[in-house]
Amino acid sequence: MSELVTDIKSLEIETLKNLRSSKADNTLRAYQSDFKDFALFCNKNSFPALPTNHKVIALYLTHLSKSSKFSTLKRRIASISVIHKAKGHYLDTKHPMIMENLLGIKRINGTNQKSKKPILINDLKAIIKAIDQSNIKYLKKLRDKALILIGFSGGFRRSELVAIELDDVEFVTEGVKIFVKRSKNDQSGEGMTKAIPYFLNDEYCPVKGLRIWINQKNITSGRIFNLSDKSVALIIKKYAALAGLNQDKYAGHSLRSGFATSTAESGAEERNIMNMTGHKTTQMVRRYIKEANLFKNNALNKIKI
Repeated sequence: MSELVTDIKSLEIETLKNLRSSKADNTLRAYQSDFKDFALFCNKNSFPALPTNHKVIALYLTHLSKSSKFSTLKRRIASISVIHKAKGHYLDTKHPMIMENLLGIKRINGTNQKSKKPILINDLKAIIKAIDQSNIKYLKKLRDKALILIGFSGGFRRSELVAIELDDVEFVTEGVKIFVKRSKNDQSGEGMTKAIPYFLNDEYCPVKGLRIWINQKNITSGRIFNLSDKSVALIIKKYAALAGLNQDKYAGHSLRSGFATSTAESGAEERNIMNMTGHKTTQMVRRYIKEANLFKNNALNKIKI
């Protein structure tokens, strides 16, 4: 009997490990951070946090709606649900009180997200020029230039960008292939390969920028950039400011959204954009395409003034 109990306990431990491994590290951290905020709300108001109930969730959403985007509210519900499932608790997140409260918040506040600006082609050129003209140490210039050019050209998430290792990189005749071992939307851990071709202009070529950085730094193994997620955002903000742009309007995601918006603006097909970014649904990509076409398909273009 004791052997059976031991086996069950070991199975429970292994199951918890599997559940953790099924999600990307950043996703797990987001779940934990979201639930921590919910738990603080519950503690402050003497509500049960785990397990909780639909009434508490509805009150929490109303509280959040005063200062948070609608997308944040939906993410918090998902995070609370995941934590409950992981702990073996059932939570009805589709309860009418929750859904109708969300609908009311949506009608009152709207869903429009004021996101950080994408780094578009002209922004990218200005940032690269700012790097070249800065007084920063030579190797740091090479690193930051490669980081920004590769991040933009591959439509990388920050977490994917900083996780690139030398073994993931293969220089070929056409450019460079970079294997992404794990990403937010790749919960099965299959990975994907991003192919980045040579650019005509050497100054902005991500392939040459990456090769020069690897050679000059003499990287022989391990991570190429050796930076944290947050460092990527800080680097972008720093050079945006040096380029005369408003650094507060840019973030780490600006490279990825810049790639999607710029390629959509240039006429790239939706499926080809998704093949590079790794998006599983069209919702976000269509937002980028819509943004790119604001002036391109503008009715005012037909007016001759």
